[in-house]
Amino acid sequence: MTKRATRGNLTVAVTGHRATVTLTRAELRKAFNDELIAELTAAFAELGARDDVRVIVLAAEGPAFCAGADLNWMRRMADYGREENLADAGRLAAMLRAIHACPKPTVARVHGDACAGGVGLVAACDLAVAAEMAGFCLSEVRLGLIPAIIGPYVV
Repeated sequence: MTKRATRGNLTVAVTGHRATVTLTRAELRKAFNDELIAELTAAFAELGARDDVRVIVLAAEGPAFCAGADLNWMRRMADYGREENLADAGRLAAMLRAIHACPKPTVARVHGDACAGGVGLVAACDLAVAAEMAGFCLSEVRLGLIPAIIGPYVV
């Protein structure tokens, strides 16, 4: 029996001992913003604490896995002050840490493109399984940005 719950930009389904967290923000290629970051952080913390869950799969709907950061969110951050930017970066780092440090094995199920922070999501998981046509890129370097927050997981 599958128990399914929708949380804004993602769906969480538990079937037997497997939980699947599916990114559903298809109109923006699952690009993350502050809302999706909070939802993913909470989902992995909650699922990691459940005794009935033995593995967590991170997946996505639509043609891409994850395009990284939402450009509209990034434009808003351009107007933030230093403290707001540090807090925002801290929330992104906490999301990746929640996935990476999850006490349950985590598996990224990748299809389509995983770009920038999407690569970070994959790298934060314990294991990645990619479709033959999946693509990976750290596209932020073309803009002169260092993928610093995801860097430790990519390495």
